[in-house]
Amino acid sequence: MNQEVTDFIEAVKEPWQKELCVQLRQVVHQAVPEVQERIQYKKPHFLKNGKYAAVISTSKDAVSFVIFNASELVLPEGMFEGPQERKTMKLRKGQTFDADQLLSFVSQAVETL
Repeated sequence: MNQEVTDFIEAVKEPWQKELCVQLRQVVHQAVPEVQERIQYKKPHFLKNGKYAAVISTSKDAVSFVIFNASELVLPEGMFEGPQERKTMKLRKGQTFDADQLLSFVSQAVETL
């Protein structure tokens, strides 16, 4: 695990956002055992074989999770938004996600990276 990414998550002010970031990071690590982490554009980026797999970002009222290489994924209606190759899930205070389902989506997306 990259210390800069750990520092980013620890610096998140809202406890609910910090918890979501920790959970999302764990999902990525389970889905991509050889994942590389780095801070880029002031956000945690997760890479496989040098290619983007996922990104976590925070805003005032949400935590966003982006899955790259998502063109082939069959995603639930209304859960993700964005162009076909890059899907974003926005989580707001009080919302949760199905970790097993998300792990499956990330695993599928990185198969060809």
